[in-house]
Amino acid sequence: MQDKNPGEEKTIPDSIRIHEALPRILAMISGKGRIELENFSMEIGDLEFWIPTGTTSAPSGSAMTVHQKPSALIQETFFPLEEDFVGRIHEVRLGETASGGGTRGKVLTIGGSDYPPFVSADHPAPDAPIFALDVFDMEVPLPKVLMENVKDVVSDPAEWARMNVKKYGADMITVHLMSTDPLIRDASPEAAARTVEEVLQAVDVPLIIGGCGDPRKDAQVFCKVAEVAHGERLLLNSVTLGMTETKTLDVVARAAKEYNHAVLGFTGLELNKAKELNRRLYEYLPPEDIVMDLTTVALGYGLEYSFTIHERARHAALMGDTELQQPTISASTNAWAAREAWMKMDKKYGSRGLRGPLWETINALTLLLAGVDIFMMMHPAAIRTCKDMIQTFSEKDAPVPDDIARWATMKI
Repeated sequence: MQDKNPGEEKTIPDSIRIHEALPRILAMISGKGRIELENFSMEIGDLEFWIPTGTTSAPSGSAMTVHQKPSALIQETFFPLEEDFVGRIHEVRLGETASGGGTRGKVLTIGGSDYPPFVSADHPAPDAPIFALDVFDMEVPLPKVLMENVKDVVSDPAEWARMNVKKYGADMITVHLMSTDPLIRDASPEAAARTVEEVLQAVDVPLIIGGCGDPRKDAQVFCKVAEVAHGERLLLNSVTLGMTETKTLDVVARAAKEYNHAVLGFTGLELNKAKELNRRLYEYLPPEDIVMDLTTVALGYGLEYSFTIHERARHAALMGDTELQQPTISASTNAWAAREAWMKMDKKYGSRGLRGPLWETINALTLLLAGVDIFMMMHPAAIRTCKDMIQTFSEKDAPVPDDIARWATMKI
């Protein structure tokens, strides 16, 4: 073996045993930038590898350095990389006041971001994320943890909405018109419109109107509700690519345009489908009337994939993809579909009274970091926690809590 540094050559006899030569080899190559082996061969019988773990000693005579296990976290400062983005998320206005022909107490605006969320306090979002609490137009089975908050109003959507606003501070109300489902009650579009009118009279916040999922029935319901609530600037939830097969997508889009409402385009965890749906909607509506739902999957059932889809969509939009520059919404209530959120598993997972809200909170916070603009939620404690976290994330030079590393080992 020869060291190829100019003017220097060292040779090891061919007959020397490798374990005897190891210390000399390590000393020779220390600090050298380049080593070449020529005419080298080695016969191996039993080969042992020694991997330092920080708790064992190096072989006798070895020049290797053993690093001890660290006793504390490495202190380091993070400086975010300043980047320039060419894209910007369209702003969508929800709700309308009397000056614009509506009866809402205020207008909520979402979108407008030109930078990834919470990366830099020097690039805050124009508007804080919005939280909507759910209301159903019929009694539906709910986990005990949720039912205990709404049991007195569950049969009256208007009172339910009023409680969500006055007691729990909801920014918006989502009215789910489940009774219109042909397989449940098959309530008429006129009955659905009356329910929406009652909720509009009970609260003065903007509304999201959810259908039953049947494309033909939803189209009929959305058109009637859009007409009755003309000027209130509702968010119609939702239109899908499946509506193109029933030729109802254009019907809903035209009704939204005529009566000045926004629409929610729903696709299932596939950005190409989201882009295609937006292209179809652009034929009838301006970008300022469209919100995207890219699908929220519960913690433990694919939440990480939902995060990836939302994050990819937001970064693509900021980098100039005009077909993805719409604000987004998350149905964080899907967390309650996870059995771990509501089943009686107290001995294994802890109290349901804390576990369920925590499941919903984690769903929302995860997608908050991906840039979601509206969250549809159900538990008041989950909303309070998310709002507190947003305030913390938005503070410039916010102090780091003491002993923050303990969160991984804390027990409730």
